[in-house]
Amino acid sequence: MNQYYGGGVGMLMQLEPIFAAVESLPILPRREVLLMTPQGQTINQSLLRELTTDYDQLVIICGSYEGVDERILHLVTREVSLGDFVLTGGEIPALALINGVVRLLPGTVGKVESLKAESFEAGLLDYPQHTRPAEFRGWKVPDVLLSGNHAEIARWRHKQQIQRTRDRRPDLYENWLREYGGEELEKL
Repeated sequence: MNQYYGGGVGMLMQLEPIFAAVESLPILPRREVLLMTPQGQTINQSLLRELTTDYDQLVIICGSYEGVDERILHLVTREVSLGDFVLTGGEIPALALINGVVRLLPGTVGKVESLKAESFEAGLLDYPQHTRPAEFRGWKVPDVLLSGNHAEIARWRHKQQIQRTRDRRPDLYENWLREYGGEELEKL
């Protein structure tokens, strides 16, 4: 840690230890060196898919305090952020990124089909999920889920995804309408 040129409040991570650490690693053919920073590209499902499929090696650099010396960008191929806020370090965003990437790797999730129907995969949030008992404290599982009619269940789930996305994340809903040619809920 060092105070930085030009003055200012806080501490900045020095270059030498970070360069030494990254340069000590073997280099695989498809390598991405990521810097966790609030100034980077926000982590989303499509980025996680890209990192899972397009790269053999991910190197993650986590800054602390005020961050890292700007010259670190000579090592970095992409800056990544957890969102529009600042934490004391990049470790928590790095853990979120690692978890999101690892769960997409073959063999991590028991049923690959479960990855296809969850939030963000088709531009929508996930539908509501229910477990036993069928009634708890007066709250009942929707009748359609008890019906055994798989076509009706699929239709109900799709409507729930649309409604939930429209109500909770209007930004995603508008994007879904544009990108996926989704139908307005009222038309279904």
